[in-house]
Parts: sequence; C-alpha cells; structure tokens
Amino acid sequence: MSLFSRPDFEAYVRGLTGTTLVDQWDARIAKVGNKVFALLTDGENRLAFKVSEESFEILTSLKGVSQAPYFAKRKWVTVEPATELNEADLVEYIGRSYRTVAGSLTRKVQAELGIIL
Repeated sequence: MSLFSRPDFEAYVRGLTGTTLVDQWDARIAKVGNKVFALLTDGENRLAFKVSEESFEILTSLKGVSQAPYFAKRKWVTVEPATELNEADLVEYIGRSYRTVAGSLTRKVQAELGIIL
C-alpha cells in the first residue's frame, strides 16, 4: 500500500466513517461532514493533512515535509513521496486529521454520518 497512489489513498480514506471524496484544487480531496481532512495532489502525488501545533513543528523539520500552501496557518503539512515518514506514520497522521475534523462537527452531523469518536 502507498497512500501516495490514488487507489490506495481512496481505499484508506473510504474506510473512515462518513468520508466523501471529491476532485477539487487539482487534487483528490477527502472530506468528512463537508470539511477537508486530507488530500492527494494530482501529478505530483503529494499528501496534505491537518496536524496539531506540536506535530506541525516536528513534522516540518523532517525531510520531505513542509507547510502546506494556503493551509499552513491552520497547521496543515504537505508530504512528498521521498519523506522520512513511513506508511504507518502517514496512516496515523491522516487518521488523527480525520478525528480532529470529525470532532469539530456538531453532534447532530456526527450522528447523521454515524461517527463515533
């Protein structure tokens, strides 16, 4: 599995309750409750996802990880395929991004989507 490939990215995020996928901003966008939690860019195959402030500082010091354009002030990172992070790390960080964004949804929306956090 490689989250940098569109089929694997889609398969992973589809496994997260209430997720929808759309093509937008020259990327494959994963949303929960109509809020973005991860994306895979077309062509360059870079991942982007939301992280905590602490993780943002740590991750952006690693090779292949940088502030996400247009999202950096909201603590998003962009990860290149040549990153120091392994697949398990990426799965964990995208899962955290999902839980953070899903947790920001109203209880009503969470219930409608079947999300249990």
